[in-house]
Amino acid sequence: MSEGRELTFPPSMTGEAAGGDPFDTALMRAATGCDAGLVVYRLAADRIGAALVLAPEVTLGDAMAMLPLAGVAFQHALGSLAPPEVAVHLDWTGGIRVNGASCGRLRVAASDADPGAVPDWLIVGFELPLLLPSEDGGLTPDQTVLFAEGCADVDPGTLVETWARHALNWIARWESEGPAPLHSDWRGLAHGMGEEITLRGRTGTFLGIDERFGLLLRDAEATHLIPLTTLLGDET
Repeated sequence: MSEGRELTFPPSMTGEAAGGDPFDTALMRAATGCDAGLVVYRLAADRIGAALVLAPEVTLGDAMAMLPLAGVAFQHALGSLAPPEVAVHLDWTGGIRVNGASCGRLRVAASDADPGAVPDWLIVGFELPLLLPSEDGGLTPDQTVLFAEGCADVDPGTLVETWARHALNWIARWESEGPAPLHSDWRGLAHGMGEEITLRGRTGTFLGIDERFGLLLRDAEATHLIPLTTLLGDET
């Protein structure tokens, strides 16, 4: 197990172990002016988390692609470490699903909520439960933890390191090739596409996503576009 060891990241990234919530620590570092490429992480016995600080050069509306990018990077990372039968899917709202059940989430925050502004910083990350709480006999059927899904041999620190490398590779690809490859990969991992969902007070069919990963929701009256930037207010 990697608990206690210092993690290793690519040269363009720096790592920092957090004593508390790594996402909150990354928010504090970004607000006080840290360099882009900082990966803040925490490896606990029962859960792990990591957050990557970025300095976008595009508007927030485009930079929000980093949320689905972080999810695709997570799927590729866990897919390279877990048994082949372990399936990872992604909720548009940031939820992570392992073998169909909810298992952690992706997180996003930015210095500016204006879709047309270029934010000073943007943070993406994930948090993932590893073990059931000791006082619980089990979770509800639609929730799970990583080590209960055939992943007990996955080293948490290696998962964070691998996620960061895949995220870096996907960012480079997104910058050079545009959103199309990421769009294609994310669609293949999307949970609930084609099904009826309720989001932002609307119920309809999840048709897919637009070029900026906004969700297309079709109800009886029209097709509605829900931008990814609406998820910024969900961060708690």
